[in-house]
Amino acid sequence: MKKIIDTERIPIKLWLDEVDDQTLYQAKNLANLPFAFKHIALMPDAHSGYGMPIGGVMAADKVIVPNAVGVDIGCGMCAVKTNLRINPDIRKRLKDIVGDIRERVPVGFKHHKRAQDENLMPEGYEIDNLEVVSSEYESALRQLGTLGGGNHFIEIQRDKEDYIWIMIHSGSRNLGKKVADHYNKLAKKLNKRWNSPVPPKADLAYLPFTTTEAHMYYYEMNYCVDFALANRKLMLTRVQEVFRHYFPNIIFGEIINIAHNYAAWEKHFGKKVVVHRKGATSAHKGELGIIPGSQGTSSFIVEGLGNPESFASCSHGAGRIMGRNEAVRSLSLEYEIDKLDKKGILHSIRSRRDLDEAPSAYKNIVQVMLDQEDLVEIKVKLSPLAVIKG
Repeated sequence: MKKIIDTERIPIKLWLDEVDDQTLYQAKNLANLPFAFKHIALMPDAHSGYGMPIGGVMAADKVIVPNAVGVDIGCGMCAVKTNLRINPDIRKRLKDIVGDIRERVPVGFKHHKRAQDENLMPEGYEIDNLEVVSSEYESALRQLGTLGGGNHFIEIQRDKEDYIWIMIHSGSRNLGKKVADHYNKLAKKLNKRWNSPVPPKADLAYLPFTTTEAHMYYYEMNYCVDFALANRKLMLTRVQEVFRHYFPNIIFGEIINIAHNYAAWEKHFGKKVVVHRKGATSAHKGELGIIPGSQGTSSFIVEGLGNPESFASCSHGAGRIMGRNEAVRSLSLEYEIDKLDKKGILHSIRSRRDLDEAPSAYKNIVQVMLDQEDLVEIKVKLSPLAVIKG
């Protein structure tokens, strides 16, 4: 932990040296919520979001806040190690592998033209009891196994022993956004009716678990978390099919999966609370996680240390240092392309609009990892070979 701000109702604990004004403003809003428990934690990748900072962790007493989860519910990472070691033949085939993956996995705003196998959807839910999910279910069947845009990616990586890994970052697609928007709007309406003490401008309308609406949101939110995992798994299957085509004897290890936009009942400081992680990763003691860098920097497989001060959480990535529009407006296209080309990375920067995901738009992942040495232990360092983005 770097510092503590104790000017609000409850403290704000920071795992970073500097925080911008908007992020701090949002963190203070969280710290002054009447139901916020113990303290607010800001991870080293923290930056401003909608209502709650991305990279923020809040424990709430018997309350859930849709905007403290965000619109991409269940967004997260999965990674798989292979038995392939990088060699000239594999390097030569990387461009073809990337092209084949793009043919099998829709990216950006693209969906599948046909519904995917319904058996791949989350199990154990009564769909008719999920108001938003049931209305979006047919559309979700075409979104299943699609990457999306923004900072979502598929990467082919190498570890220090030259073994090839596959890493995927994606979420619940439009389904999660529909659920998030519906319940945030509902929470705002109810908060107004209740004369809520939470100021509307904070954009942190809440649902107490004494209400049916809170339980409805929690149920639909969990469906979206499971849908996001199903989405990543199907994409991973498609990527594995491509690798098997070129390397029939390839063996894939077990999937490491972790989400970073969700809320869950957990016990902390002797009390059962609802932990909201928005752009933050669970890091309970012994738990494996994934912290990606930008498309030009290292990513890490980590093991949680279970630090109670962060509510057993860590960062979900490097974190942005500039917004998307600022990056497109201010960064040099030639410089960003040259930097990636010199590293031999097959990347996704082709035009100025792609600069929103340029490495220079992100914090230094090495410093981010140093800032959270008390939260996680690095197990594997991975370097990018090829990157697919929406």
